[in-house]
Amino acid sequence: MRIHALPTDVLERARKLAGTDEHHELHADSPGAPLRCCLRKAEPGEPVVLFRHTPTAGTGPYEELGPVFAHADPCDGPASTTEFPEAFRHAPRTLRAYTADGRIHDGEIARPEVLTETLTRLFDNPEVAEIQVRSVSHGCFLFAVTRD
Repeated sequence: MRIHALPTDVLERARKLAGTDEHHELHADSPGAPLRCCLRKAEPGEPVVLFRHTPTAGTGPYEELGPVFAHADPCDGPASTTEFPEAFRHAPRTLRAYTADGRIHDGEIARPEVLTETLTRLFDNPEVAEIQVRSVSHGCFLFAVTRD
């Protein structure tokens, strides 16, 4: 599996627009905010931008728009693109499987102890091209997963 944080072009645009309109809020301090640029939680004093994002999977009626946090300044990105980020492993997650043409194929909620196994099982179906990992409580997009 390959873990995908937000694409660089999306992050650059959000950082450039941070604080300029109602869709790109700049926050000087949001400790614990789930950062989609490096897939960890924000530390106290780290400025972040909160903005609207539509993930690449999910087209037409399945397209979703929601809030995401990222560092206000460029960072080094995720520590790993092959391991489920520890910062997002503490709670159950909604897993939404999409086909290559952006249609929802399957979805389920996975407990923390079986997240990796559930992702692997969903990818056992060759029609699944991408899985979105989301917050169960808020529905927010956290990151995407594809096959290696």
